[in-house]
Amino acid sequence: MRILLVSMPWAAIDMPPIALGILTRLGRTRLTDVDVQTICGNLDYIDWLAERSPLLLDDYKFFAVDSHFESCGDWVFAPALHDTERHADEFEQLARERFPDERVDLMLRLRALSDEFVQDFAERIVAMEPDVVGFTSTFQQNAASLAAAARVKRLAPHIVTVFGGANCDGVQGAAIHRNFPYIDHVVRGEGELNFPALVEALRGNGKLDDIPGLCWRRPDGIAAVNPMAEKPLPPGALVPPDFDDFFERWPTSVARSWVEPVLVVEGSRGCWWGAKHHCTFYGLNGSLMEFRSKSPGRFFDEIIELVERHRALDVYVVDNILDMAYITSLLPRLAEADYDLRLHCEVKSNLKRHQLQAFADAGVAVIQPGIENLSSHVLKLMDKGVTGCQNVRIIRDAESLGIKVLWNYLYGFPGETAADYTAVIDQFPALHHLRPPEAIARIVIERFSPYFNQPELGFPDLRPARPHRLIYDLPESESYELSHSFDAEPAGIGTGLADRLGAATAAWQEAAADSRLTFHDLGESIVLINTRPHFPWSTLVLDDPAERAMFRLLDYPRSIPVLSRKLSAELARDFPEAAVSAVLAGWRERGVVFTDNDHFIHVAAMAENRELQRTRTAGHHRAAAAAPEASRLVSQR
Repeated sequence: MRILLVSMPWAAIDMPPIALGILTRLGRTRLTDVDVQTICGNLDYIDWLAERSPLLLDDYKFFAVDSHFESCGDWVFAPALHDTERHADEFEQLARERFPDERVDLMLRLRALSDEFVQDFAERIVAMEPDVVGFTSTFQQNAASLAAAARVKRLAPHIVTVFGGANCDGVQGAAIHRNFPYIDHVVRGEGELNFPALVEALRGNGKLDDIPGLCWRRPDGIAAVNPMAEKPLPPGALVPPDFDDFFERWPTSVARSWVEPVLVVEGSRGCWWGAKHHCTFYGLNGSLMEFRSKSPGRFFDEIIELVERHRALDVYVVDNILDMAYITSLLPRLAEADYDLRLHCEVKSNLKRHQLQAFADAGVAVIQPGIENLSSHVLKLMDKGVTGCQNVRIIRDAESLGIKVLWNYLYGFPGETAADYTAVIDQFPALHHLRPPEAIARIVIERFSPYFNQPELGFPDLRPARPHRLIYDLPESESYELSHSFDAEPAGIGTGLADRLGAATAAWQEAAADSRLTFHDLGESIVLINTRPHFPWSTLVLDDPAERAMFRLLDYPRSIPVLSRKLSAELARDFPEAAVSAVLAGWRERGVVFTDNDHFIHVAAMAENRELQRTRTAGHHRAAAAAPEASRLVSQR
């Protein structure tokens, strides 16, 4: 049996598709008489376009990441998906309201070529004489994958077509199977369990109705939907990926001149925080929130095996949240391995400096802490389990250690107030030396999130996202089942304050490159150096014992009563709250501290090797690789 596993646009071009890598490994190690090959349709696409209407890296990033919630990438392939489009003009108008004309013109050029590409691609797939063609569909791969599957089926009806991936979770997978009859099977759930079972059933060694989560068709053509597995796979059942096909394809692609390839590894699935406190807007874990992680020794061996096999040092850890046990187990081993790795990890934002030091020592160059906001009240509405001062602390400490922080500022939560934003916006200039948000965005309601599942939290009337309704042209009930994101009546702050937040963020982004606030602790004095233009001072020396002690205490968030009590004990004399407030007022005027929810924290980064560290982290984040989220766009932990 010959199986082709396909990853279509707009998957990240510099990352091998890990889901297909896992299935490839399963096919090559656990199934007999099966030839499995990964087809990088996204690389095929940019190479095909190079001879017709070449893309640039920023163009690809626009479709893969920047326009995710507007579904512009899916719209590019809508002409290849439908014989007739009824809503093309309406979508174009929507796009022109949101994006520059040159972006929309690019969409139109690519749309005009989409049918030809899909036909050429399908013909090449059929010429390889597969028995089964499987498509992974995550984020904006759906329309391209459906169009290619339809064309393959039209050219060779005997080829079995299979869909899987995040776009196929739960009812979404059933909706794809029900509305697109050229998809023979949809695999919902974890591939280590379902993929081998489906292959064996197709070879007559098992029953389709015994495979958990599978969507299939009975002999009379009626669609059948098997119940999904009630429990996720244990960590011992998770297998490492096989990326040989991607790295064989890479040297022949124009992508090699854009970016360097990034290894993708997986140590865990689910979210240990979300299993107890599901963030209200977060929908990425889908139907399997339960946290499971591989043993540190096994995960270390898998990383090193891939690094040595493919001679790549950039490593993207796709875990939705890193296992905290890895900080004292996996990370020290990576530090000792001396491979000069550059890792990207997603973490919780309450990490302390000594924990971040372990990340830096192991070669972690980028972290995605799911910061989302700097107001404790809004963070509580999200059920994030952190405070605004803790979020500032991780940005500050990562800056000290040369670790790049990726984060977005989200707003639009039911129950938030204008004061939650104005009090923080006023303090943005004090943070201009720290990593700014990549973007600001009103939250989008996602399937599987508490906001989706519990209308009483503030979003009672949901509709499928308008771009989905326009692209797929299905009855609204079917579009509702197919969609991952939904339109809702906006909550929280209004447009005017959101615009002010956006302007303040843009100013931060503009000032960050030339702004510094660092400190040297010399024991008998602490020297702060400032280059932030908003604050007209360059050097501040703290040589008063009380000020030195207070500054050191503010390495962690503290309230005025706590500072007064601790300072009184340390100085062996009364240091009243009024005296604490007076010092803090002066520091606020100079932009030395950040305050939220009656707590304060200093915002100065350690001065050691600051310029070297900024150089070290520059460029490690691959723009085209942000999609998983990307990734993850604006939805983080």
